[in-house]
Amino acid sequence: MYGKIIKGIGGFYYVHKQDGGEGAIYECKAKGIFRKWKKKPLVGDLVDMEVIDEKEKKGNIRELLERKNELVRPAVANIDQAVILFSMKKPKPNLNLLDRFLVSMKEKDLDTILCFHKKDIVSKEEIEKMFHVYKDCGSPILFTSVYEEAGLEELREALKGKTSTLAGPSGVGKSSVMNSLQSESYMETGAVSKRIDRGRHTTRHAEIILIDQGTYLIDTPGFSSLYMPDLEAQDLRFYYEEFKGMEGECRFLRCTHTHEPDCGVKKGLEEGKLCPIRYKNYVQLYKELKEINSRKY
Repeated sequence: MYGKIIKGIGGFYYVHKQDGGEGAIYECKAKGIFRKWKKKPLVGDLVDMEVIDEKEKKGNIRELLERKNELVRPAVANIDQAVILFSMKKPKPNLNLLDRFLVSMKEKDLDTILCFHKKDIVSKEEIEKMFHVYKDCGSPILFTSVYEEAGLEELREALKGKTSTLAGPSGVGKSSVMNSLQSESYMETGAVSKRIDRGRHTTRHAEIILIDQGTYLIDTPGFSSLYMPDLEAQDLRFYYEEFKGMEGECRFLRCTHTHEPDCGVKKGLEEGKLCPIRYKNYVQLYKELKEINSRKY
């Protein structure tokens, strides 16, 4: 029997049976052979499992199927896209952290949706300003509010038929958004809620929620920092969509857009074609990566 790991905690893995409904969740142990192979099951993994007790919904994971991708933070596998959720206020959005996450997802070649929550507590001018910062970043932008039920249908449609990871800092309303997205027939009740112990505390482990048939959303623990030590500073420029129309005017082919003369990106900045916030974050991250890279060699 095949299924998808929706949560792993305390040595147990909760597997949602493929093509099953909201009740088709089995509590499984991973066979010791995975330790021998140095493989650890991740949330999002597709697995072959054997059922050892159908009534109690218990089983064993026999095999991990091949992963199409894998993220380190959050530690999940087989993702179709990422949803980055930040609040417009309370807490105030850390745009440097947001840009780091955008780069990290693009480096993994993952489609990304930017979702700014709590739009009901800020002015229209603040929303327009935020849209202006990211309008050319290459990712769709949504503004949502659970309180006003705004933007949720657009988000639900963007998630349809995919496995998406929902990530963002603590306090931005991930759980509220998650609960609002679930269709009535897939709201967790009774034995299912007790079995995976969700909803009573702040998320501490990545877990998948079944939004609708074939639509999965991975809730992840909140984070306050994000480091990318494996990324080369020289390659950072490739993950800023705004630079693509300006780099042709750079004098140097390998221009880093930081200190070189006759730089098309810096010219675009001066002419107002590039958002100063995005450029400032780029330079800061470039310097950080350059320092990390220098320590590796």
